[in-house]
Amino acid sequence: MTSTEEPVLLSRDNDGVRTLTLNRPHRKNALDPQLWIALRDALQQAGRDRGVRALVLTGAGGAFCSGADIASPDDVHPKHKLQRLTDVALALHELPVPTVAKVTGVAVGAGWNLALGCDLVVATPDSTFSQIFSKRGLSIDLGGSWLLPKIVGLQQAKRLALLAETIDAAEAHALNLVTWVVSAAAIDGFVDEVAARLAAGPPIALAQTKALLNEGADRTLRDALANEARAQIGNFATADAAAAYAAFRQRREPSFTGRWALSKSDEESE
Repeated sequence: MTSTEEPVLLSRDNDGVRTLTLNRPHRKNALDPQLWIALRDALQQAGRDRGVRALVLTGAGGAFCSGADIASPDDVHPKHKLQRLTDVALALHELPVPTVAKVTGVAVGAGWNLALGCDLVVATPDSTFSQIFSKRGLSIDLGGSWLLPKIVGLQQAKRLALLAETIDAAEAHALNLVTWVVSAAAIDGFVDEVAARLAAGPPIALAQTKALLNEGADRTLRDALANEARAQIGNFATADAAAAYAAFRQRREPSFTGRWALSKSDEESE
């Protein structure tokens, strides 16, 4: 299989940024069975690779993703079809590194919820978005029922899901569904810069902050404070906290590694 036939293209630069590109441009990157499985595997692999410190998700051919490819033949039981969606949504949500969706063109249905599952979303002015499910006689999936109300509130979530309207990037930005809107000419460089900044951050602290924010909305304040305390203890045990304090004193930028700072001799003396 050539690179042009691979369902997901992987690229990784020297700064720990991995880019996953959905690669079915002839179908506006609609998710068929092979693409669902390849995307799940690529996300899980990125989560296991300690060299990956940020991930960019995008689509080939000027579109992000037109949703699930309902025209593709697939004779497996619906339970197994939906498990593919669950696997992808959880792999993206639980990925310990920061994620950025780079959206050009359409982001529709599961494709839009795939973008919303990323931590940050960058779109071009001509990008369009739709929770198209009801127009297909379907209900919302790929985590949209959880993501949308958290981002826009219940009433706007119902409007988007029930009416299945198509909105542009400006409205998506106004609703906090897009983090930045950047021109088509500038989006590649902009996303590269954001991803590089994320990859240069303290990996353990960013992973724990991401998890705390994702889980915090479903916790009481007491639970959230306890989780924050546990996470912070782990941060203090890395070299990054000391490196940040030293850099602050010396008025320079720190270099973060995520390295465990507690020496073996320290462990043995306890």
